[in-house]
Amino acid sequence: MGEQRQRYNDEFKKQAVKYVQEQTKTLPEIAEELNIPTGTLQNWMRLYRSFENEPVGNPEKIRQLEASLQAAEREKQDLQEELAILKKALHIFSKERN
Repeated sequence: MGEQRQRYNDEFKKQAVKYVQEQTKTLPEIAEELNIPTGTLQNWMRLYRSFENEPVGNPEKIRQLEASLQAAEREKQDLQEELAILKKALHIFSKERN
């Protein structure tokens, strides 16, 4: 008839959530590794998640954010230089001529 549902105790659920928090793998990859449906693992994350052991972020995402911050900083410096040039030009052209 139907498949029997697998039951997990709270300790297993907490350990699975802790494992997810310590890994840099995606949730579906870990769910497959533990042979647990992804939705079930997501539910456990909502119930048992603590932010103490969780990594700051995905290393690739951190690199992308750093790159965009560097690009924004370069753009800011370029705009500051342009503004300084415009101020000098305004000063030069606004002088009275004799």
